Amino acid sequence: MRFRPARDDALLVELDGLDEAVALVASLRAEPLDWAGEPVPGERTVLVPFDPVMTTARDVARALRDRPVAGVARAPGREIAIPTVYDGADLADVAGLLGWTVAELVRRHTSARFVVGFVGFAPGFAYLTSDDAALVVPRRTTPRTRVPVGSVAMAGPYSGVYPRESPGGWQLLGRTGVAVWDQERDPPALWRPGDRVRFVDVGADDVGPVGTSVSVRQSGLPNGTRTADLTAALEVVDPGVLTIVEDLGRPGIAAMGVSTSGALDARSLRAANRVVGNPVGAAGLETTGGLRLRARGRLVVSVTGAAAALTVHPADGGPPRRVRASAPTVLADGDELDVAVPSRGMRCYVAVRGGVDVEPVLGSRATDVLAGLGPGPLRAGDTVPVGPGAPLGPVALGDAGARDPRALPAPGDVVTLPLVLGPRDDWFDAASLARLADQEWEVTARSNRVGLHLRGHEPLQRSAAYADAELPSEGCVTGALQVPSDGQPVLFLADHPLTGGYPVVGAVRSADVGTAGQLPPGARVRFAPARAAG
Repeated sequence: MRFRPARDDALLVELDGLDEAVALVASLRAEPLDWAGEPVPGERTVLVPFDPVMTTARDVARALRDRPVAGVARAPGREIAIPTVYDGADLADVAGLLGWTVAELVRRHTSARFVVGFVGFAPGFAYLTSDDAALVVPRRTTPRTRVPVGSVAMAGPYSGVYPRESPGGWQLLGRTGVAVWDQERDPPALWRPGDRVRFVDVGADDVGPVGTSVSVRQSGLPNGTRTADLTAALEVVDPGVLTIVEDLGRPGIAAMGVSTSGALDARSLRAANRVVGNPVGAAGLETTGGLRLRARGRLVVSVTGAAAALTVHPADGGPPRRVRASAPTVLADGDELDVAVPSRGMRCYVAVRGGVDVEPVLGSRATDVLAGLGPGPLRAGDTVPVGPGAPLGPVALGDAGARDPRALPAPGDVVTLPLVLGPRDDWFDAASLARLADQEWEVTARSNRVGLHLRGHEPLQRSAAYADAELPSEGCVTGALQVPSDGQPVLFLADHPLTGGYPVVGAVRSADVGTAGQLPPGARVRFAPARAAG
């Protein structure tokens, strides 16, 4: 085993191959360590999170070295056929890269026998290894921002099927109507490690519009006909730019390719819940502003996070009143709460006593925009149910732990983020590592909950030894700074892919991930890189 830092609270364990990685994950799941989080397997690696309060990276490595990983055979799984129309946008290019005709590529791809190695990137996305050693192609130089659901694709030695529309850098061979992920199915993923897969060429036959067999995400919100049946609720008058339901996420199901997700600024959500007397993990609303809510019943709410004007418009027609952030506010039936677009920071969190009571999906109410899990973005007219809470009365504020919104950045401000170098900083030349720290990086408008797309005057360059190298897919933490081929980094936020195939030069410290989630487009970042503590 070889160990590389992945953040101040995670190690990337390098092994000799996939079988050893699968064996280590199986060992950690069968006999978990008290201080370890859920392991995430890659092609030749395992990402192991740990609690830095309870242990050190050195002790983690020492404990992992004792785990058996050699000679562990995987039991053969089921055989699954994937009917495929080979008409992908990259089909001819892939054939050219391999020196084959399109017909030969299709013949080789359908003749090969695949095995599910591991599941990552997105829920139900399986990395399929082939018995044909020639089926190896590089990823696209620039990832697509939109890959259709059901796309059959290749990258490196793997083939795969996109479970939903998402960004992606794999080469597209064709499409299938098979639902590889369906949250209404038990289990939701079509396959598991060890299953055998073959692709079947159906020519131009209709496999159904791509993705029609994938269940449509439920909104999780009752329609207007149920409003009268709800004892307490929030009615959405105006959803603003983007308002979604968030809690602290769904940890513990990485085996299905599902990342934790949850509030981008978990500290602010916890603080809002403390103010109204909820458990800190209760679901609330995350909004980028412009939100207007109407109370159904008498409610206690609090707003934390970004600096935004908060105004209550009384139902009785009285004058509007400004309210303080991070303080309990009582809304009478029919009162409306306005959350303006923030002047500093990016996201506000609205907690309501009793919590947002939408139906959980895989144990959480959080919206994961990449995976398509949880409620969709709120729309005007939606009714958000509120759960039963403590009886209305005074709330003891104490120290709720809320951020000072005045300390958050506005567009144009420069923010310094501490960065733990690794696991792949050695892929970059010395000049690029210096540039990483010396140069300001602008947060672009392409940024979202998946990640902050950064732009620097000079991109990062790989070292000569890795100029044309392909990185086997490996687990990534929230806060990872991934560098695509164009050299402009992407800072992963809560809805990032579970695994990735571009090198990660470093990761924002775990304590500062929430600050990264509050960076608006136009803000500028300076990184303060350092080596991980032993």
